[in-house]
Amino acid sequence: MPFPENTLPPNPDPNFWPAAPPAPPALPGPSGPLSERVRARRLFQRFEQPEASPTRKAVVHIGLFLVTLVTTTLAGIQLTQAREDPVNWLPFEIFQLSGPALWAELQRGLWFSLPFLAVLTVHEFGHYFTARHNRVRTSLPYFIPFPLGLGTFGAIIRIKQRIFSRREFFDIGLAGPLAGFVVAVAVLAYGFTHLPPLEYLFALHPEYAQYGASYAQHVYPPGAAGYTLAKPLLYQFLEATLADPARLPHTNELLHYPVLLAGALSLFFTALNLLPMGQLDGGHILYGLLGRRRFNKTVLFIFLGFVFYAGLGLFSLRSGWEVWLYGGTAYALYLGLIFWRVMPTPRQSLLLAASVWAAQLACTVAFPNAFGNPGWLIFGLLLGRFTGIYHPPAPDERPLSAGRNVLGWVMVAIFVVCFTPSPFK
Repeated sequence: MPFPENTLPPNPDPNFWPAAPPAPPALPGPSGPLSERVRARRLFQRFEQPEASPTRKAVVHIGLFLVTLVTTTLAGIQLTQAREDPVNWLPFEIFQLSGPALWAELQRGLWFSLPFLAVLTVHEFGHYFTARHNRVRTSLPYFIPFPLGLGTFGAIIRIKQRIFSRREFFDIGLAGPLAGFVVAVAVLAYGFTHLPPLEYLFALHPEYAQYGASYAQHVYPPGAAGYTLAKPLLYQFLEATLADPARLPHTNELLHYPVLLAGALSLFFTALNLLPMGQLDGGHILYGLLGRRRFNKTVLFIFLGFVFYAGLGLFSLRSGWEVWLYGGTAYALYLGLIFWRVMPTPRQSLLLAASVWAAQLACTVAFPNAFGNPGWLIFGLLLGRFTGIYHPPAPDERPLSAGRNVLGWVMVAIFVVCFTPSPFK
């Protein structure tokens, strides 16, 4: 996911351009040619950060990748273990093992971490090489390790200068998810064509063996709870065309199949990056297709629908007074925060927030069983309050070529087949 620097936020006034920064204060000292050079050097050191050495850059990037490889490998070990709560702090205690026991654990984790990191790496280098091809200065990928859950928050690159054309935004934004998508499909194809026999699952859950291939009917009766990943349309298609039905795991057991899990999560992260808002990859793509004015009008309705679905069902007329007193106050502050930067004036922002909440309540009256996914509220906060939902302007707003337009709408279709509104249950 690229994060451009030095780009301006959208402004309702199309003729707006920021004023030039004020001149720095004069520095004391004697006059003369030598003193002018000293003064210039001091100003440079004050306002410009020196570029890091190549060795230091390599240490940072390789170090972050290796740490992320360790954390995602531990995440793979954690997820494939037979336990009730697989999403927890990473099991660093396995390093107390040695010899064959340690290697057996690491092998299980690597079956998850290597394909998962392969998708992330190819995704980020898609951005990197496309940016370099367009002569846009950029960093190598920064991998983000995390000691919980999946072991990582993904990876990013830093665009180090302003992007000057709509085409460059489009190309750089599209290259990452397209490259990662190809690898994700390959990972899923391998996972479905190399499913282990059911004895693999029975080794993790010996109590399932008595039921044989029909274990799911007894272990997971209707309404039974468990960790599941929703299956997007593309996953369902590959499963139906490539997998041996006799070896397919139940949805609740997908966590114990590391390659399938890596592929399913890769589709989820591809769809997440392709959300057509702000400076996400999908935002760059849709901006390239529509242009700034049409994009910034369209994205407001997309964001409204996103937040409406995320908070749907949290409150209803049947909720108790405690829910309204404590949860309602927090939710009102949340809606005010995320819409504060969306509309030109505070009054319009508050009216929009109140309208969304009123529409959610009306929907729960008409459809009492309608529920969204509150997990998206966190992502809505990041978009609405921090990164912004609008796209920065590019000086060169010329439309895309016909071929790029076709490819852009293909990426929209890829988003549709990879996205699920409730990915985790």
